Amino acid sequence: MSTAAPTKYGTEFARTSTIRLPKWYNMFFTFLGLVWLVIAFYPVLYMIMTSFRSEQGYLMGIPWLPTLHPTIQNYTTVLQAGFLHYFLNSVIVSLCTVVLIVGCSILCAYVIVRSKTKTVQTVFNVFLVGLALPIQAAIIPIYILITDLGLYDKLIGIILPSVAFGLPLTILILVNFVRDIPNELYESMGLDGAHDFQILWRLVLPLATPALVSVAIYDFVQAWNNFLFPLVLTESTSSRVMPLAIVSFQGQYTMNVPVTMAAVILSALPLILAYIFGRRWLLRGMFAGFGK
Repeated sequence: MSTAAPTKYGTEFARTSTIRLPKWYNMFFTFLGLVWLVIAFYPVLYMIMTSFRSEQGYLMGIPWLPTLHPTIQNYTTVLQAGFLHYFLNSVIVSLCTVVLIVGCSILCAYVIVRSKTKTVQTVFNVFLVGLALPIQAAIIPIYILITDLGLYDKLIGIILPSVAFGLPLTILILVNFVRDIPNELYESMGLDGAHDFQILWRLVLPLATPALVSVAIYDFVQAWNNFLFPLVLTESTSSRVMPLAIVSFQGQYTMNVPVTMAAVILSALPLILAYIFGRRWLLRGMFAGFGK
């Protein structure tokens, strides 16, 4: 058996493929990565350090260095100012919003994928129009509608608009994921006598878990950080949520930056915990449904 002689280009490729990068090259880009890490993480570190400073220590000391006399008085002040009540309101609004969005979206996604009628496809296209509608453009009609329904200054008045604006993107993501499930699996369960709800429960939901967790985390962050709906649709402290509470801290403690930083840190804890516990599912479902 004869072997072909290596060509000129093949020899050059073999030589270049064995070239090792110089050590300083890796060290240089490692240094740049560390610099970027410090720049990106320092604002968070600054908030944490500031939240443990006293007001006098913040004004008189060096703000970008850790304090030598940390205190938890700022967190005590925030908790005594009704933080737990505002925190509970945000939890109720965010969880109800996520449950309604994810529950309605997975049902809509299943119907859109499994049904080929023009009516269903028209409804799907109407949902997609919501992606191009900014919240700011619809805030006045939403205010009038919520007021006429008697839901003004109530948590349900925040939840319903949040669900309406969260549905289009969530449905789009789940439709693409459910559509990628092989038809053979649907047909095999149909031959076994399973109806639509059994197929949805036993087939779609287990396979769509990464996508469901991803959209749930995204919708939770959007609902938790929503500022416009609570600002326009509520007015009393009994319906106040965390974004408005932080603004009230900034107004009540204008010169007390450490107290405001403590409120920001406490308000960000649910988002941090959601990412920590859902990171694996979030990374798996980030590109769910777009494999084809």
